[in-house]
Amino acid sequence: MNNFIKLDPIYKVNGTVSLPGSKSISNRALLLAAQSVGTTRLINLLDSDDVQYMLNALYKLGIQYKLSSDRKICEIDGIGGPLQFQNKSSLHPQLTLFLGNAGTVVRPLIAALSIVTSQNIMLTGDVRMQERPIHHLIHALRQGGSQINYLKKEYHVPVCLNGGYRGGTIIIQGNISSQFLSSILMMIPLAPENTCIKVDGKLVSKPYIDLTLSIMKIFGITIQHQDYKIFYCEGNRLYVSPKEYIIEGDASSASYFLAASAIKGGTVKVLGIDKHSKQGDVYFSDILNRMGAFVSWGDNYIECTRGTTLNASIDIDVNHMPDAAMTLAIIALFTIEKKIPMILRNIYNWRVKESDRLYAMATELRKVGAKVIEGYDYLYIFAPQKIQSAYINTYHDHRIAMCFSLIALSGVSVIIDNPQCICKTFPDFFNQFFKISNTQQ
Repeated sequence: MNNFIKLDPIYKVNGTVSLPGSKSISNRALLLAAQSVGTTRLINLLDSDDVQYMLNALYKLGIQYKLSSDRKICEIDGIGGPLQFQNKSSLHPQLTLFLGNAGTVVRPLIAALSIVTSQNIMLTGDVRMQERPIHHLIHALRQGGSQINYLKKEYHVPVCLNGGYRGGTIIIQGNISSQFLSSILMMIPLAPENTCIKVDGKLVSKPYIDLTLSIMKIFGITIQHQDYKIFYCEGNRLYVSPKEYIIEGDASSASYFLAASAIKGGTVKVLGIDKHSKQGDVYFSDILNRMGAFVSWGDNYIECTRGTTLNASIDIDVNHMPDAAMTLAIIALFTIEKKIPMILRNIYNWRVKESDRLYAMATELRKVGAKVIEGYDYLYIFAPQKIQSAYINTYHDHRIAMCFSLIALSGVSVIIDNPQCICKTFPDFFNQFFKISNTQQ
């Protein structure tokens, strides 16, 4: 693939898309299966860069697994306890894990590797990962006894992990990233002592916490909480394999195809997810309904058909669906009202994602003709009279590449820089997008 891809104007979309497995679920399931008693067969595992980083890390930590030829089924042998580096060579006393820009790998592994003391593990990532702050996670883990040292820049990876977490009462900031809390929640049942987590401030992205708790329950451990303010878990417990676990389709990925139908349909059906999903981005479908599209749900699918118009008068807190909210920002360009903005609120956590998404989205939306007001944690987006063709900088961010592909539905072409970045979560995205697209008038 070239360092850019040009998408010609698309005049109608129609068809069915089978969604890849959820990245968030895939990496959580791999981590819990690795630490469980028994062997787990994971079905519909996402085949992407981020999942490969998790698999590579688990392999280096001694976890045995087998992948099917299409890499969508994984049989993983659990070790029945916390992960650890079993060093067998005095020549290499430290294990180094390079994890790219995979937040769903870096954060959970920092927590998971913070229990066993007889190890020396350096955990690092690419340039962008080294810019994403993790000090709220590290500070919380240190309160429970973890021995973690910053190796290069304070508050960022790379870090050296030497175990030591025991339990007790810890306080964690709730307003930065739900991945920090999810990472600790998955670790604390395996700690030697009980843990009480107190969340300071408003918790962002609550659906991701529900997702974490639901997967933990499937692997045999239930954690109680008081209105997401206090979480309590007994220590010295074991995860138990459910034997088989089916990973549902990725709700964030579904948003691009459902949006395409709402903008330019046709009818598009996405397979692998339904209204009962724990993923916060599934609520994207409800917003499409509010805007004038026709959405229906069935057993393991969501279907969308274009309505008469798309209504822009949406002023909404989208903290519970941060990835799909980026797709909403693109839909704003296609709405009929040009003087009424779409307002997306409570999205500060966009700034600590794979890129500074608030800055990136505002910049690229202006390129295609929109008027955009970028705030600390919000965007006001005014639809242009006519969408302009543009060269879109993706900032090495898979979500930007995928959502800006929808510009081709406007009757103009769009060039997407660095299209390979989609391999982070959806390597087959462009093939699936072209499959439902008609470029003939």
